Amino acid sequence: MKKAIIGKKLGMTQVFTANGAVVPVTVVEAGPIVVIAKKTAEKDGYESLVVAFGNVKENKLSKPKLGTFKKINVQPKKIIKEFKLEGSYDVGAEIKCDIFNEAEKVDVSGTTRGRGFSGVIVRHNFRRNRMSHGAGPIHREVGSTGSSSHVARVFKGKKLPGQYGHENVTIQNLEIVKVDVERNILLIKGCVPGPKGSIVIVKEAVKGGKN
Repeated sequence: MKKAIIGKKLGMTQVFTANGAVVPVTVVEAGPIVVIAKKTAEKDGYESLVVAFGNVKENKLSKPKLGTFKKINVQPKKIIKEFKLEGSYDVGAEIKCDIFNEAEKVDVSGTTRGRGFSGVIVRHNFRRNRMSHGAGPIHREVGSTGSSSHVARVFKGKKLPGQYGHENVTIQNLEIVKVDVERNILLIKGCVPGPKGSIVIVKEAVKGGKN
């Protein structure tokens, strides 16, 4: 990929365009991220950049991680990721949100809010049974899960109740409405995965990303 950055979702708001239209946007604190290491083909078998985001207290990190930051004289960070970015970046260099432009298309990845154990209506959008008399107390149950005694088992992949949410989701082709370099803020049109305060990754769009 050519460019990517780690950010924190701050919430949603709305902005007005030049012609007076209202655009819902997600506010993302994008970077700055710091390059803390470089992977090379000679040593590691591939090339990538190890970047970090989000200041954290020293007592929150293990000694090996803390030593990595002290070695390059960088304030300890909470989030560490690897990106295969184009361009030459030295260890200690900062990557800011100005790598993106307004009206550019991006893909945003994040972890959705965990919903716990949920039934099939919430988890898979099933329809409930009729609420009339005689239907019995099974209005929100899953219903039939298979055939008779010939198979005598439930096939794998059957939509059943279970854990819902807390999974990595990527929304593609979102438009950047505004880039605020001074405050490290990106205004992205529409919604992005995750609750307020969650970590997201903004990267160039893999499909239809041309301005």
